[in-house]
Amino acid sequence: MLFELVLYATIILVLLFFLFLIFWKFWFLRDPDRQIPKGNNIVSPADGKIIRIMKIDRQELKVKKGYLGKIYTLSTDLKDPGFLVSIFMSPLNVHFQRAPIDGAIKKVKHTKGRFIAADTLRALNNEKNEIIIDDIKVIQIAGFLARRISCFIKKNEKVKKGQRIGLINLGSQVTMLLPKNVKISVKEGQHVKAGETIIGEEL
Repeated sequence: MLFELVLYATIILVLLFFLFLIFWKFWFLRDPDRQIPKGNNIVSPADGKIIRIMKIDRQELKVKKGYLGKIYTLSTDLKDPGFLVSIFMSPLNVHFQRAPIDGAIKKVKHTKGRFIAADTLRALNNEKNEIIIDDIKVIQIAGFLARRISCFIKKNEKVKKGQRIGLINLGSQVTMLLPKNVKISVKEGQHVKAGETIIGEEL
């Protein structure tokens, strides 16, 4: 009787493992083509749901603790940051990231951190990879399930808008820091697609 129970449990675990592999290989790692919009616009670097849009005032952020202080720290290497846009990616979203603009890679920096849920700004304390393209920063943030951030580009490389620049495995977040001269075209709660949805336009 015990042998049969162990056998059945083993079979179920093996089946679940293979189902996960199928999901990961054929659904999670899917990489559909996107129609990259023309013009002087900024496209979404990630698929998912916009969970936060906020104006950035470095003087106000500097005196506050918590995630506001973290935003201040993350913005100090940008000339004139004006907006933060955070996108939450569930395990069902496409997890490849794309360049929001044409430009040159000025900085790539990986930082170790925590692995808390990625559906709030508290996730800025998580493991992350910061990418600066001209005057825009894209931050790949690991989530509760994510344990691997892949970056496909390096400093001084030139990228095209919509080009694949990275991948985060499983649920995670991508946050953008945009300059003040950007007119935001999206709103909180909106679902966006990497390389296709216009986040804003530089004025």
